[in-house]
Amino acid sequence: MDSLTQRLKALSSAEDFLHFFGVPFEERTVHVNRLHILKRFYQYLHKAEGLSGLDEVELFRRYRELLVQAYQDFVHSTPAKEKVFKVFQDANGTQHVQLSSLRDSLAERRAARAAG
Repeated sequence: MDSLTQRLKALSSAEDFLHFFGVPFEERTVHVNRLHILKRFYQYLHKAEGLSGLDEVELFRRYRELLVQAYQDFVHSTPAKEKVFKVFQDANGTQHVQLSSLRDSLAERRAARAAG
């Protein structure tokens, strides 16, 4: 029988994880937030204590609880509010780009196109 860890390694999408753990979900919520949900799930797993001492059944149950919690974070909130990824953590989700750097970049692209 495959261990829980081996079975989890075969999963690749948020939908895969939600189906595997039997978590009901709205397709629209997952479609918009799939990477945020997985990242938050990882954060919760990383912070969770006492996982190493659990048997496979209890570990499955605890992982499921953490995945439900991660999913629910995005049912009731938005990626900008949750700030899971660095882009949302920096300057409240806004990026500042100087106009001169945009001009330089545009000039470089135009030169590359003309040369190529």
